[in-house]
Formats: sequence, C-alpha cells, structure tokens
Amino acid sequence: MKPAPFAYVRPSTLGDAVSALAADPGAKVLAGGQSLVPLLSMRLAGPSTLVDINALPDLDTVAVEEGGVRIGALARHAAVLASADVQRVQPLVTMALANVAHATIRNRGTTVGSLVHADAAAEMPVVLSLLGGSLDVEGPAGRRTVAVEDLYVGPLESSLHHDEIAVSAYFPALAPGAGVAFEEIARRHGDYALVGVAALVQGDAVKVGYLSVSDVPAVVDLTGVAPEEMAETALAQLEPAADIHATAEYRAQLVRVLTPRVVAAARSHARSRGAQEEEA
Repeated sequence: MKPAPFAYVRPSTLGDAVSALAADPGAKVLAGGQSLVPLLSMRLAGPSTLVDINALPDLDTVAVEEGGVRIGALARHAAVLASADVQRVQPLVTMALANVAHATIRNRGTTVGSLVHADAAAEMPVVLSLLGGSLDVEGPAGRRTVAVEDLYVGPLESSLHHDEIAVSAYFPALAPGAGVAFEEIARRHGDYALVGVAALVQGDAVKVGYLSVSDVPAVVDLTGVAPEEMAETALAQLEPAADIHATAEYRAQLVRVLTPRVVAAARSHARSRGAQEEEA
C-alpha cells in the first residue's frame, strides 16, 4: 500500500518546526521514521503534514556526565549503543539497545523517537520508566521537562501535546554498588519481544520493569520479596495481554521464568561493580 497524501515540510530551526506543528493539528513529527513510515504505508496513520526534523541542528548529540546520559532527538540507536561512556554510566541503556530490532533499524531509528512512540512492546520506554528518567520537550510555550511517570498515559499514547517536539531524553546514571540486567524472549532475534524484563537492584531495593506485558510500560517494586515469590507478586500488579503472538497465560509464564532470572543477574552485576569499585 501507499501512504495517504500528506504535506511535507523540513524546517531548519526548532522554532519553525514547532510552528509547523502548531499550525496543523493533524501534523506528525518525522525523525528516524522506523515506526511512523510503516504505519503510513499500511494507512494505520494518516497525518495531514509530516514535519521532518532531520535538518535541525544539535539534536544528534549523546552527552554523558557522571549524573546521567542525555540523548538528543536525532541520535540514532546505533550511535548510543556504540558509546562506551553510555555503557559505563548507565549500562542498562546499552543492554536494552542491543535487543532493539536489527542493525539496519538501529542505524536509522532514534532512541527518543522510540520513547515518544510509547509502544509498550519496545525496549526503551520501559528502561526510561525503570530508571526514573525524563524527556525535555519544546512547544509554543517554551521548553518543559516531562517526568517518565507522567509520560505514558495509554497504549501508544504519551502526554506530549500535538504541537510539542521531544528534543532529548535523560537517563540517570547507575548509582555506585547498584546493578542492572535485561533479558527478553522473542520468536526471532530482532522481533518484538513476547515478554521482556529489566531489573534494577540497589542494596535491598529491587525494581523490575516489564515490556510487552501490559498496555503501557510497567514497573513493579519487589523490594523485600523473596526470590521465589517475586514473579507472582509482580503478576498480581500486571495485566498480561493476549494478541496474535501470545496468549495472556503464556506471557504470564514468561514473567514467572524471567523475573527471578533477571533479578539474579542484576544482583550479580551489583556485586561485580561493587568489587571493582573497592579495587579502584
């Protein structure tokens, strides 16, 4: 199929891009296009205007500080994945990105675009949720920061206004002595996960994020829960969904298998980092 007709603009400044969005309530932003273009081709999305932001300057940066990682709206998955500094400061970003689709998709797709697309089956929204990150967005009223707990409001739906552009995402650094782990199950490498699990362990605190389980990225606090009880405790707070790829019961079983395994890996990672920090 071919996309429905649409207008196309390629502004050279962020202000012009925001103005173009504000002028047409049916407009959509085009960055990497790895989610939007297939939807256009299948006519599951029909924007009246595409606002291509690829000509905007200074949005392809990956800035790493000890406090965290800031990823610009045009930074490609591949660039973030290749950064040794990102892996050092927040390794969960690197772990998850290694599971995003295929190299061809990662070469063009953007991390911020994946976050804004708000797909609960994607890796990066659950990572941002688990880490307590945020998005900086630009609109007619200026710039604002959206905390991740206020970002995802429904299936494929974020709280960004139609005339706002996400300009960067912030992932807090992994604290000393903390550990992370990530694992997902897919029919083939690069396919959307049937279930994915990310874990963050810091001291006695344990938080676990789930992708492709519920309608939105889900994070469950499992602090103080015995390992053998973690999966059932998590399932009591989740709503595994059925679709053409898996039944709800199968997804629940994957939660049972992956939860203790990923938490154990995160604890092992924490011990390894702690030993390295002591030696340093």
